[in-house]
Amino acid sequence: MAISLALIVVFGLAADILFRRLKLPGLVGMLIVGVLVGPYVLGLMRPEMMGVSADFRRIALIVILLRAGFELRRDTLHRVGRTALIMSAVPAIFEIAAVMAVAPYFLNLTLLEATILGSILGAVSPAVVVPLMIDFMERGKGAKKGIPTLILAASSVDDVFVIVLFTIFLGMYGGQKVNIAWQLAGIPVSVVLGVIVGLIPGYLLYRLFLKYDWQPPRRTLLVIGTSICLLWIEDVAHGIVPIASLLGVMAIGFIILEKEEAIAHLISQKLKKLWVFAELLLFVLVGAQVNVSVAWKAGAAGLLVIFIGLVARSIGTYLSVMGTDLNWKERLFCVVSYVPKATVQAAIGAVPLEAGVAGGEVILAVAVLSILVTAPLGAIGIMLMGEPILAEEKLAGYRFKALREKLQLPRVGERIRSKKYGTVWKIIEEKEIWLDLEETKAQEAQPTPAIYMRFWRPDTAAGPGTGKTMEYRYSFLDVSFHANWEILYD
Repeated sequence: MAISLALIVVFGLAADILFRRLKLPGLVGMLIVGVLVGPYVLGLMRPEMMGVSADFRRIALIVILLRAGFELRRDTLHRVGRTALIMSAVPAIFEIAAVMAVAPYFLNLTLLEATILGSILGAVSPAVVVPLMIDFMERGKGAKKGIPTLILAASSVDDVFVIVLFTIFLGMYGGQKVNIAWQLAGIPVSVVLGVIVGLIPGYLLYRLFLKYDWQPPRRTLLVIGTSICLLWIEDVAHGIVPIASLLGVMAIGFIILEKEEAIAHLISQKLKKLWVFAELLLFVLVGAQVNVSVAWKAGAAGLLVIFIGLVARSIGTYLSVMGTDLNWKERLFCVVSYVPKATVQAAIGAVPLEAGVAGGEVILAVAVLSILVTAPLGAIGIMLMGEPILAEEKLAGYRFKALREKLQLPRVGERIRSKKYGTVWKIIEEKEIWLDLEETKAQEAQPTPAIYMRFWRPDTAAGPGTGKTMEYRYSFLDVSFHANWEILYD
């Protein structure tokens, strides 16, 4: 398995660098590498790696969903919540209905088999969409209207909705007595329970991090371990009560950010570094699941069904954002963002065949073909359209985040030591401010972000509440904080 990891890292990184230089999303190159080194083309991936592929992909998905959670703010969610709920269901319903209408004619499937196919194709891929939305959120693109947050939240619930429908239709095919109303009622129950099982451990982690001043890597590992446990809880509760554990993963990040922003940002930074490896695992292994020969069997008829389904989905997406303050270009961006398919299709595409569905081989072929077509095209479309369409605020808050990352600034409550004098201080105040051109003596076209910080040196001899304080103001013109200071951890 070690050689398989080496292949993922070496070829995945090479493809990422190459595609970024071509101004294309790096994840497209990783997907292509996965297809090539996978068992269905060159067969370079070891069988034992393919055996644990699903677990690795779930862990990688946890990392990116945690990063998403640490970017979710309550005010933005309040603005986009209603529209996100509509987008989580309406586009999928449109696509399922379209596939159900045309697949019997083009693919020679029964009406119920076509409905099962539609429920597989109806899910958007969080693996493709979430990383791209986080990139926009971190750069302040579309922040004013909360467009990336809208798509991120909607795509997460979309998967829950579609998988429930898939379960219903597959059960109907097997002759099982399916209580459709009960199954549909399980969707909001799944969402609510998923959020609750995330908020509770998230709050407990927040209290734990306040009490113990652990190093950020330990905090990050504990958050990841807790998130993996949430997926285990979902598996244990399967068949008893539905739980959308992936929403719970995002809820962990959300509650920590809500309660203690300083700690949340420290964990988020470590997750960002960990994502470099997790991204390689996720997309290369997703690509390795794709059987090109099976996709080829779908042929032109399969492409036509996918295209018609996407047209219907696009209409549903556009209708979902009608009545919002988005202009027509921003609505079109939402449409394109709902195109990519990969994660769900790779996970459940073969289930109908394994369950004995007569048209299972055709369903699998079209599901695989949808990944090959929509994942790269959707990712490219999101990147190319997002840059010019998503507005960037003049005084965007993301610039403070970029400043913190560049200078590696501490947060309130953290203790620091002077490298020159060896004295220990504590950060007791920080404030984000904008400097005008006279203060920076620079020629920038807009105000420059800066962070004002006040340090306190406890005077133990004189008792609590005494000691020296000093102030610093950091901007992009300053050297890294770690050039003169080091952060202390217990």
